[in-house]
Amino acid sequence: MRKLGLIGGMSWYSTEFYYRRINKQVQRRAGGLCSAPMVIDNLNFCDLARATNDQDWDHVAEALVGAAKRLETGGARAILIGANSMHKVHDKVAAAVSVPVIHIADAVGQKMKADGVKSAALIGTRNVMAESWYRQRLVKHGVTLLPWEAADVEELERIIYDELMAGQVVRHSERILKTLITEIDKDGADAVVLGCTELGMIVDTKANILPIYDSAEIHADAGVDWILGDAP
Repeated sequence: MRKLGLIGGMSWYSTEFYYRRINKQVQRRAGGLCSAPMVIDNLNFCDLARATNDQDWDHVAEALVGAAKRLETGGARAILIGANSMHKVHDKVAAAVSVPVIHIADAVGQKMKADGVKSAALIGTRNVMAESWYRQRLVKHGVTLLPWEAADVEELERIIYDELMAGQVVRHSERILKTLITEIDKDGADAVVLGCTELGMIVDTKANILPIYDSAEIHADAGVDWILGDAP
């Protein structure tokens, strides 16, 4: 098995999910007492959260580039960034190391294409939902994305930053997400993409009226494919 690197801490709840998911899938697929060869560089999210301007994002890029280089030095032969929003600086990180940095939106887009999904709604933080860098990465896999709504962005940002990233799962917010997904279904989407690695804490991916593509789950599984040699 090949050693995988994970840039984590954004938030640590999603990093915990990645670690658990990757190891469980490796054990399930490889059998016995197998576990995933991994190195993790867990960043302090206080220094990175809610980046808004170019200077903030330059700082984010510098922090993630440093983490990627440490992982490569530590023996990682491929790297995951354990957060959707931080993929805004993916290309700078990928250019700074000689190992592949597996893009979360590509992993999601490839799975949706394989499943024959033609249209979807993307929900997550503001920069994921509203900015073109993430949306274009999904669209290139043949998926049409529904327009985003400003009111949805505001409510999702509150739930993600004030609750989920603090480890809080609030029943009222669960109902808000269920209502939002029902509205998306009425708008004609084939599926919903959870474009935030914490949203799986509050959305039951197996019990909704639409197929739910959990980016954290799909990204972690792409890492497992790479560890086991099933992906280049």
